[in-house]
Amino acid sequence: MGAALKKRLLELGGVREFERGEVLLEENAYIRSLPLVISGSIRVMRTDDEGREILLYYIQAGESCIMSFLGGLHRDRSRIRAVVDEAAEVLIVPSEHISSLVREQPEWLDYIFRLYQKRFEELLDAVNAVAFKRMDERLSDFLRRRSEVVKSKTLEITHEQIAQELGTARVVVSRLLKEMEHKNLLKLGRGKIELV
Repeated sequence: MGAALKKRLLELGGVREFERGEVLLEENAYIRSLPLVISGSIRVMRTDDEGREILLYYIQAGESCIMSFLGGLHRDRSRIRAVVDEAAEVLIVPSEHISSLVREQPEWLDYIFRLYQKRFEELLDAVNAVAFKRMDERLSDFLRRRSEVVKSKTLEITHEQIAQELGTARVVVSRLLKEMEHKNLLKLGRGKIELV
């Protein structure tokens, strides 16, 4: 993202800091702003009618939420839930500026298209994982991806949180983690997992 676009975004929006666990956007809430992550990470999830969640993707530094872009552009309600995963600094741009930015900053449209492509590929990966991968493979992929996002081999996460994000039962996650620990792929601790 070029300097002129960054400057314009800062003029239109405001920077806020969020703690881990804070909810940026709830499902069915009207989308009133577009978050652009400066630092930290946000996880984007979808919830079913029974309250089970599945992780769709992470938003990291330099990225935004394509669902918020599209929903804000059309003044729609959110179909996703966005929660701060690692303490984050986020530029909040009010939705009313989205379409004017497209007209006045051609680079903005290119940024949105690249982001849309990345998110689409991540969603395809999520669908493929659910449809074609065994749960142990999905768990391994999840732990690897989470480690990349937080830039650490030590993950502060519970078995219950993992189960929610993978859309499965906690007992299944616990059993698979124990198997992975026996294979010396990781070490389990209270509320944390250390990847080997």
